[in-house]
Amino acid sequence: MDTTVKTHDMTNSDTGAGPAVEGLQPFLHDACVTLYAPSFAISHADGQIDGAADGFYHGDSRALARLTVAADGVAIAPVRGAFEGADRATFRSVLRGLGEETPDPAVTLHRRRHVTPGHLEETLEVANAGRQHVHVRLIVTAGTDLAPIERVKSGHAASPVIANVTEGGLGWSRDTFAVRLTGYPRPAAVDPAAGTLAYDVELAPGSAWTAELHCDAAHEDGDQFPAPPADSLPWRTPVLRSADRRFDHWLSQSAADLDRLRLTDPVDPADQFLAAGAPWFLTLFGRDALWAARMLLPLGTGLAAGTLRTLARRQGTKSDRHTEEQPGKILHEVRRATQNFNDNFSLPPCYYGTVDATPLWITLLHDSWRWGLAPEQVEQLLPHAESALAWMRDHGDADGDGFLKYIDHTGRGLANQGWKDSGDSIQYRDGRLATSPIALCEVQAYAYEAARGGAALLRAFDRPGADRWEEWAERLRERFRRHFWVEDERGPYPAVALDGEKKPVDSVTSGFGHLLGTGLLDHEESALLAARLSAPDLDSGHGLRTLSSNSVAYNPYGYHIGSIWPHDTAIAVHGLVRAGFPDAAASLSEGLLTASASFDARLPELFAGHGAATDTRPSPYPASCRPQAWAAASSVMILQSVLGLSADVPGGILTVAPGFAVAYRPLKVEGLAVADGRLDISVDADGTAHIEAPKGLVVRRQHTAPR
Repeated sequence: MDTTVKTHDMTNSDTGAGPAVEGLQPFLHDACVTLYAPSFAISHADGQIDGAADGFYHGDSRALARLTVAADGVAIAPVRGAFEGADRATFRSVLRGLGEETPDPAVTLHRRRHVTPGHLEETLEVANAGRQHVHVRLIVTAGTDLAPIERVKSGHAASPVIANVTEGGLGWSRDTFAVRLTGYPRPAAVDPAAGTLAYDVELAPGSAWTAELHCDAAHEDGDQFPAPPADSLPWRTPVLRSADRRFDHWLSQSAADLDRLRLTDPVDPADQFLAAGAPWFLTLFGRDALWAARMLLPLGTGLAAGTLRTLARRQGTKSDRHTEEQPGKILHEVRRATQNFNDNFSLPPCYYGTVDATPLWITLLHDSWRWGLAPEQVEQLLPHAESALAWMRDHGDADGDGFLKYIDHTGRGLANQGWKDSGDSIQYRDGRLATSPIALCEVQAYAYEAARGGAALLRAFDRPGADRWEEWAERLRERFRRHFWVEDERGPYPAVALDGEKKPVDSVTSGFGHLLGTGLLDHEESALLAARLSAPDLDSGHGLRTLSSNSVAYNPYGYHIGSIWPHDTAIAVHGLVRAGFPDAAASLSEGLLTASASFDARLPELFAGHGAATDTRPSPYPASCRPQAWAAASSVMILQSVLGLSADVPGGILTVAPGFAVAYRPLKVEGLAVADGRLDISVDADGTAHIEAPKGLVVRRQHTAPR
């Protein structure tokens, strides 16, 4: 995916449960994240916000770094904490010993959290179920450093900001960012030096006391990418009932998370896109937004249209080595300000350092057209598609060898500019790092698919150039076959990349999955890769490893060298189905469902690659984002693959071929979308499919018998 450095700092790590370690990225695996983009809260599992990456954030700034609740002289013992949906969480604790006459707890604290854009609300309820009258002083402690997100991510402590007293609470401000915390009812005492609000709670037997804490945060110049109205969802929300309840739960939780990851383009607030993920990437990322929108096409074309237009408005128009902008290029990420990670790594607010977002933009436009995006909307975007095609030819292939490649021209940006963008992601089997410029195998597949899709659009809308781009694609296909394929003891396979000397970088990676179904490979080549993806060095039993476990550099905790990324596995599943290998797809799909159950149906950005042979439950990658847009959207791509669902609305055809739905049937999904209409599909236990599709579409059904 993307990740971007997503900004991957390879020095990262610290313990989520303990104090922050200076200079190391905070761990998040045991955190509770509640979000409503562009805001989110991170806390410990008991609800306490205190330390490392904990905090309430708004628009890439930390509004609160601490919000804890204590009882004077009484220990608070956590009992349960969990997120509810995406924007709410609840935490229960016992005030040990208070009002107790038996071993049973008597007085409890119920803490309920709700995040909305720019606003955190915490409800504190102390209830006395005992028979004694009790008194306790409840102390809320708050504080902040108002740190930018990249400073938190890099693990560098910032100085606390001194609080001032406001009406009923505390306030903090720096530059154009202001935060206010207010208690309702008014606290009995406010101490700005200590950052405390104190409440004296008197409880008769059977009674309860409630207070609310409201934190408001805002930038003086407004939100860079505002939240959309809650009722303006640009897709249909499907309801799945299958024989595997893990699948149903994963899809439901993913839908809730995706809803709260929505942001809008301030140039035209009707256009929505998905922020990449919380906490590190809650903004516009080209690659992530494009893949997530593509994965959600079976739910409607509204998100894809908004994503395409948002990125088209920011498409490159000039050559700028500082930002990596080039004419026709689609951007990598947008931030409020320059991100300064260290002396050697800094990204400008609008950064174009990505080699794959541009072809992915073209393919999303093509696929949206096939799923029923209105012709007039497609036609409005065709000039941008032509510019993107020209970028592939004139800038993506800077030296004219026929392959798209990248190099960091700034010396301070991303050294690797594909989705595996960490510094050690592209290496040989012997562990040597590849040198730039680098031509990635999957990017050639994206370029091939984009050229073919672009040609189809140009021909359909009577614009010139279709034949030329089809010929360009075929030349790329032949060059790929000649230059990328290498061989080991198990036979031939495509290298992960060509290096700066145009030599194959021969490691075995998950990149195989991105090639399948694009048209770049013939059937025999696809069969070779399907077998590779099914082997235990890549198929971990919990999903697809990014690097073969047989590799010298394999590390199950390596960001891109052995970990498992749900979106990467989902792309492989979809590619295997498109290429005609449903059995291999079924194994990878089952692995993701097993993993989803271990993460409470909220799959993270990535997790460790140890695999089912040694671990019944996958281990977290401690610094991973969760939720992440393309990890959540993967649930829909897996559902699409299970159903063998594809659309050709311009041709009037919808195909349903549930080739590996055996484990999930009987299955019924309601609320899919095609051609701006509702689509419902059910698959009986015997494999018979029933489809209710919009009028005007010819439905091609493929019956599959039980195995």
